[in-house]
Amino acid sequence: MIELADELGVAIIATKSAAKDWSIPGAPSAVTQEGVEELAYFDTVIRDATEKFPIDENRLMMSGFSAGAMMVWNLACYRSDMFAAFAPIAGTFWRPEPVACDTPPASIVHIHGESDKTVPLEGRPVLDTHQGNVATVIDWYSDYGSYSPTAPFEVADLRCKNSRNAAGRILGFCLFSGGHSFNPDHVGAAWKMFEISGQL
Repeated sequence: MIELADELGVAIIATKSAAKDWSIPGAPSAVTQEGVEELAYFDTVIRDATEKFPIDENRLMMSGFSAGAMMVWNLACYRSDMFAAFAPIAGTFWRPEPVACDTPPASIVHIHGESDKTVPLEGRPVLDTHQGNVATVIDWYSDYGSYSPTAPFEVADLRCKNSRNAAGRILGFCLFSGGHSFNPDHVGAAWKMFEISGQL
């Protein structure tokens, strides 16, 4: 990730959940912590970073893997005005998925391994809850943001379906051959997609 940051000329801001995992809607009760306000935490982190460093607040991309990607989807829904773009990797909402968001539609590129067994594309039961279905979330968000399909394309090892709305925001759904794995190159590919489309 440091090499990628140097290549792109960006800074990395790493965040950490208060408990074992992110305390987000629908997450298993065994791994969350009562009273934790994750959205407020991100408000504070971004405010602190932009006050201390010469960061362009109009070029912030939020990315995360697995449970971190679930946090990214929640930020896209409830804090879309804080970031220019979102790149969740191998994670989405827990059920029940939202029916509305608090902030306007965002630019999102969702990346997922087509044979992921830890966070399958169709979701799976975990303890006292259930992971969401990725295709259901993409379809719902597409309707929410009034995105229209554009030409599919391939970048790196990703096969992507893309949409764009009247505001110029993009919604991408990219698959790669493989399972539940993180590849920094996918973060770089998402950044470049957002750059090319004018989001960053």
